[in-house]
Amino acid sequence: MTTPAGSAESTTPQQGPSAFDPHRPPERELLDDCVHCGFCLPTCPTYQLWGEEMDSPRGRILLMDLAQKGEIPLEGPFTQHIDACLGCMACVTACPSGVQYDKLLESVRPQIERNVERTKADALFRNAIFALFPYKRRLKAAALPGALYQKLRTVPAIRKLAATLPGRLAAMESLLPPVTLREAFATLPEHTPAIGERRGRVALLTGCVQDVFFHRVNEATVRVLSAEGYDVLAPKDQQCCGALELHSGREESALGRARRTIARFEALDVDTIVTNVAGCGSSMKDYGHLMSDDAAWAGRAQAFSARVRDVHEVLADLEPRAPRSPVDARVAYHDACHLGHAQQVRAQPRAVLRSIPELDLVDIPEADLCCGSAGIYNMIMPEAADELGKRKADNVRSVRPDVIVTANPGCLLQIGKHIEGSLPLLHPVQLLDASIRNVPVPRT
Repeated sequence: MTTPAGSAESTTPQQGPSAFDPHRPPERELLDDCVHCGFCLPTCPTYQLWGEEMDSPRGRILLMDLAQKGEIPLEGPFTQHIDACLGCMACVTACPSGVQYDKLLESVRPQIERNVERTKADALFRNAIFALFPYKRRLKAAALPGALYQKLRTVPAIRKLAATLPGRLAAMESLLPPVTLREAFATLPEHTPAIGERRGRVALLTGCVQDVFFHRVNEATVRVLSAEGYDVLAPKDQQCCGALELHSGREESALGRARRTIARFEALDVDTIVTNVAGCGSSMKDYGHLMSDDAAWAGRAQAFSARVRDVHEVLADLEPRAPRSPVDARVAYHDACHLGHAQQVRAQPRAVLRSIPELDLVDIPEADLCCGSAGIYNMIMPEAADELGKRKADNVRSVRPDVIVTANPGCLLQIGKHIEGSLPLLHPVQLLDASIRNVPVPRT
């Protein structure tokens, strides 16, 4: 059979040099896994917002394919559409073909950071974020003016001034977490023994933002694990795990933090490394893949990742031992994207919450749709994040809860901004801790 000249079957399109540099570009096999079926479209937050094909997962994969073939540059629309992605990984859950969009995005964002020059204002803003958030000491120093500002925030003139801030600065101001100096400067015991017969020995990643602004969640986590029979180690000299930088494409600095985290925790005699932050857990579980081409660290990273578990996975593994007091409340559970989609941990938090007597657990409509937090997304893309946050808040209100729970500090801040203080927002372990100790449910 003769193929007509000029048909797609008779010629192979000429390809130019790839727009990607040679360091870990997106893998051709992963790009080819996408059959462009469209099952990802209803789950993609940006496609839901704008209905633009290039702001869907399959559209972004097409852009990656074109860039690899040298048909488009990384500057311009390519960076614009990749930057607009929240990295929520809802498409990974929805895809019937098993497309690893998480791995593709993970390889492309560093390419942009290395090869695309950002505007001075954009670069300055991003650099300011990463000069603060991965550093616990700097966050503690920032807590001092933060606590003062929260008191001044009640003054009408200050509120009026805050309303004049431009988009990104206004977003940062609106997301300021509740600051107390006691919490910001509190520390956990380095060793908390198990209550009763010991079931295991774990180490807790205390986090950066988590430990400074949500230290109460770490305290509740340690109490719950201890009550359930675990020795808990919380090394004081642990540092940032690199998750925020990793999710933003700052690969070199993120991997440096990952190596320091591995070195610190592998020295401990523990069965499991526990995290109570969805974003941190997803990154730490992926260290083995991230360092697979690093001969000096590949084995250590793989062994480390194999021991990382979310706190809900640990608690759901065994029958509850600590007595629970009733909590008569209607509780809405929000699946943090990097817990539900990236780690595939969905049933365990619900099982942990259902172990509390009289608690009425309800799911939220559009549960798979991101709230708009997504690491630093709600600071660098505030308009899109606000649309998603309002949508999530409306869905939360529709189930008429007494309490909202979710397992990520970013989600707590994002939903809290749009719920506007009308409901308690907690980490699930805080609710379990209150039940075990038979104390009133906290407000924050």
